[in-house]
Amino acid sequence: MPGVDVCNMEGRPVARLELAESIFNVAVKPHVLHDVVTLQLANRRSANPRVKHRGEVTGSTRKLYRQKGTGRARRGDIKSPLLRGGGVVFGPDGRSYVQRLPKQVRRSALKMALTSKLQENALVVLERFELPEVKTRAFVSALKALNLRNALIVTAGRDEGLERSARNVPGVKVLPTAGLNVYDVLKYETLVLLQPAVAAIEGRLSA
Repeated sequence: MPGVDVCNMEGRPVARLELAESIFNVAVKPHVLHDVVTLQLANRRSANPRVKHRGEVTGSTRKLYRQKGTGRARRGDIKSPLLRGGGVVFGPDGRSYVQRLPKQVRRSALKMALTSKLQENALVVLERFELPEVKTRAFVSALKALNLRNALIVTAGRDEGLERSARNVPGVKVLPTAGLNVYDVLKYETLVLLQPAVAAIEGRLSA
């Protein structure tokens, strides 16, 4: 069973934590990670613009005036593309970039991402991450003490004070376990897990 040291705010080991083998010691398949990262990036894209065609515009289907005898062009309903407020003839139909993968594949990819961080010695478990005040300066000082530069910090729940302190620091992101995803785990050099977050991740991925 894999294990990792639990460190305090000074970066010193204070305990030893055993990690779930089914989550932090799985076979890493790069093609699965690639598929899931591609999925996430594609789903972030907004769809192309879309127009309404003649059959989709709201309006009466009543014939505007009689077919013959007026000296004017023939008119059907008011939704004609030739009239103001009518449908569009050759406008874009929109395009969605949403991709889908089975839930089991996405869950397996997250396990692989966590395993890769542990294998690369880029996984740090902290006993807690407490700041004396909600200040960017205090957060930067804590990062220097832990010798962290580019890191994803995962908390068990929403920590608004920590998020506010870190939001202006480049190369750092604070994320609750509910939002943990493959792209962010692989994007940052170091994965920092608070000790309560480890139990939350194991409970989420073991279900």
